[in-house]
Amino acid sequence: MATQPAPQGLPLFYKDLVPLNSNEHANFKSRQIDNANFMQGQHAIPLTVEEFVSASRYYPIIFSAGENPVPLVLMGMNEGVNVYMDENGKFNNPVYLPAYIRRYPFMLARLRPDSDELSLCFDPTTEALGDFKEGEALFDGAEPTQMTKDILKFCEDFEQAGARTQAFVEELKKLELLMEGEVAIQQDGSENPFIYRGFQMVNEEKLRDMRGDELRKMNQSGMLPLIYAHLFSLNLVRDIFALQMQQGKVPQQVELPTN
Repeated sequence: MATQPAPQGLPLFYKDLVPLNSNEHANFKSRQIDNANFMQGQHAIPLTVEEFVSASRYYPIIFSAGENPVPLVLMGMNEGVNVYMDENGKFNNPVYLPAYIRRYPFMLARLRPDSDELSLCFDPTTEALGDFKEGEALFDGAEPTQMTKDILKFCEDFEQAGARTQAFVEELKKLELLMEGEVAIQQDGSENPFIYRGFQMVNEEKLRDMRGDELRKMNQSGMLPLIYAHLFSLNLVRDIFALQMQQGKVPQQVELPTN
């Protein structure tokens, strides 16, 4: 799960990225904000393997389409729809927040394409950081405060979790367990079902047909619990659909855009 800015643009949520440093940001503080407007309208959020079990209680977990699938949680069935948030960018009910959300506005990024070194950066458009009178300081003179050290550690842990997630997905591909997904939801009073495609999921039939020694290895490596968390979570698709209908955000019969 690459998190450094791609050549064609920035990662999800981020409008810009600048490296955090004590010269330019010596007086910067971090303050609490009561909304998550930066992710409003986002319906598919990246997820790491460590989060599968916790996230599966609240969201369907799917894999994006294409040659390099990424695990995602669905917060809505259509682009621009997030059934968990209100129009003010606040969550309607307590839910598990993926680390990708909690990491914002920070992230580790490569400042030079010819270097593997990652630097702690942040989105300067955020309302959470700035030269404020109140808040927690990011620097004490030229030295980072404990808060900044904790942020750096969180971002480093996220990168490591991303590497483990990528390895998990690569193993699924190697075992040919991923298949094109399709969900059909028949609504009362509607002649045709709502069909959703454009994502990938684990082929449950192929999983059942695997040899015992292969399944034993997957169980020992920790893959099986992750796979079943993904499969069980797919039952929540209909709950997301129902919430979208209740909120008057009529679902559209289109392919799920899961980039």
